[in-house]
Amino acid sequence: MTPAATLARIRLNPHSRNVQRDLRDATQMHKTLMRLLPDGLGASPRHAGGLLFRLDQSDHLTTVLVQATHPIDPSRLPTDYGTTELKDLTPMFTALRPGLGVRYRITVNPSKTERLPLEQKGRRGKIIALTGAGADHWWQQRAATAGLHLNTLAPTTVDPARPRGKDASSMRHHLTRYDGTATVTDPDALTHALLAGIGRAKPYGAGLLTLAPTTTG
Repeated sequence: MTPAATLARIRLNPHSRNVQRDLRDATQMHKTLMRLLPDGLGASPRHAGGLLFRLDQSDHLTTVLVQATHPIDPSRLPTDYGTTELKDLTPMFTALRPGLGVRYRITVNPSKTERLPLEQKGRRGKIIALTGAGADHWWQQRAATAGLHLNTLAPTTVDPARPRGKDASSMRHHLTRYDGTATVTDPDALTHALLAGIGRAKPYGAGLLTLAPTTTG
């Protein structure tokens, strides 16, 4: 059965105070985008609604891409937030096949968990951010697990996502955007990765993988 998901492309209004606030505060951005989903999704509404998002910025335009497995209602956003276009992702899932060439983009939080000494067994390990070649290797491994063979990758450092308030100094998510071309190797694994997202920091704009067919695919 082909999964159901929708992608919303929101072209943000730079003059909106709501937008300006959200661009300064990753936690608030997440709260605003969660308004797109229906109420009553339980104790973990982001996970239940399949919500993933990514901020794409250029010199003249800032866009938020939001993917969800529940209906997206743009009318629930602040009235001055921006203009929204919706796209049904069913044709993309249907088109996935081994050997298909695609262009991809993803912003991720490359990281690893540092093992603790034996005397501290039972405690959670420290999460270490990866950069440079370490981050590239992390993405290559995650892409392979997700059913993609990377042909090219181009990393771009993204401003770190952080909340404001009392936890601002301790919570900082280092983000890297990857663009490139790839070949589909496992459509089922890729479908799962597209719906679930890849890596940590999903509430802070990481993990959303978007694809487009290459001209030769």
